[in-house]
Amino acid sequence: MSVAKVAALAYYPVKGLAGISVESAEAGPTGLLHDRLFMLVQPDGSFLSQRKLPAMATLRAELAGDALRLSAPGAPDLEIEIRYDGKRRDVSLFEKWFGQGIVQDPAADEWFTARLGAPAALVRVTPEHERPGWGAHRGLTGFGDAHALMITSQASLDGLNARIVEHGGNAIPMNRFRPNLVVSGWPEPHTEDKVLRMTAGAVEIGYSARGIRCAVPTVDQATGAKSGPEPTRTLATYRREPAYGGGVSFGVKGAVLAPGNIRVGDEITVQEWIPDGTDPGPDRR
Repeated sequence: MSVAKVAALAYYPVKGLAGISVESAEAGPTGLLHDRLFMLVQPDGSFLSQRKLPAMATLRAELAGDALRLSAPGAPDLEIEIRYDGKRRDVSLFEKWFGQGIVQDPAADEWFTARLGAPAALVRVTPEHERPGWGAHRGLTGFGDAHALMITSQASLDGLNARIVEHGGNAIPMNRFRPNLVVSGWPEPHTEDKVLRMTAGAVEIGYSARGIRCAVPTVDQATGAKSGPEPTRTLATYRREPAYGGGVSFGVKGAVLAPGNIRVGDEITVQEWIPDGTDPGPDRR
């Protein structure tokens, strides 16, 4: 029997921008270190997303000590000093969570606005930021949609791509789903749906809920352009989730139950399975 392992790790310093692939990471209460601690907001404070601005996928932010380096194809790079506290502004996510963010360098706002063709301001979580998630294990999150971790498996992607190709489409890469942790070695697709608690390296992870997908997986993460109806069209044929309002799912959202270090190649050990035919996520919103 194959052994389940951590196949890939990635974090996203600025919500909605390109991810940073790493060989190892520290996982804390809000997920992988530095994940989604920054966010772009509109003038009214509501967050910006690839849902409406797919070009965000081509913008890259990298941490360099106490600085943030911004880059984009065909654009001048910019490095700003991170402001961990100071001037604040009201921000919101999905008109469901309302809080505050630390205003960053106006030069970054100008840089993002020029790249996206829409007003954009960069903020960081406040020092006292504490935002709970929901589901079987609530956990905490920074500026993530609602949870600390997005977890997918290679078997799930292989199964999806087989269906897409069978119907004349092109296989898609895993980065369309913007996971933090990818698992290899599970023989059956969507095994992640059934894992209530698992360890990956020194980190214990608890299942929160299914990962209900928006339009972002239809965005080519390399070009920042919409690339057609896949994978949403195919997922809709077999991954509808009535308990989540009829959305389609791929991957699961997770909470960090015990922090620690995690590395690509670490073994995944399941501590507790979800009973067949059940899902504790939607009942614990």
